Amino acid sequence: MRTRMAAALLSLAGLFVSLYLYLYKLGYIGTLACGTGGCETVQFSSYSRFLGIDVPLLGLLAYAALLGLSMLALQQPGTARWPGLLRLLSGGGVAFSAYLTYLELFVIHAICRWCVGSAVIVLLIFIAALVMRVESTAAAAA
Repeated sequence: MRTRMAAALLSLAGLFVSLYLYLYKLGYIGTLACGTGGCETVQFSSYSRFLGIDVPLLGLLAYAALLGLSMLALQQPGTARWPGLLRLLSGGGVAFSAYLTYLELFVIHAICRWCVGSAVIVLLIFIAALVMRVESTAAAAA
C-alpha cells in the first residue's frame, strides 16, 4: 500500500513540475528558478515540441494519467490491471525522458534542472510500479 501511495505522491510532484514548466512556456511565469540559465535554453529550443505539442504539456498529461492510475491502484489494491498500466506508462515516460536527456546533453548542450527532476520522478514511479509487481506476485504466492 505504501508503494502505491508513493507512486501517487510522485505523480503529483511530477504534475506540479510539468505545470510549472508549461506555465513558463505559455508566458505566465516571468523567469524559471533554475540557477544556470539552461532551463530557458532547453524550453525554447526547437526540441521543446514533440509532434507539434509542447513537451511540458505532454508531461502534464502523462503525470495526470499516472496520478489517475496510481489512485485507481490505491482504491483497488487487489487488482493487477492498474499497476500494470502504471508500469507501461511510466516505462514509456522513462524512455521519453532518456531521449530528452540525450538531446539536452548532446544536441542542445544545456541542462534544465526541472527536466532532470522530472526524469528522476518518472524513474521513481517506474521503480514503484515494478515493486508493486513484486509485491502482488509475493502476495499471490502466499
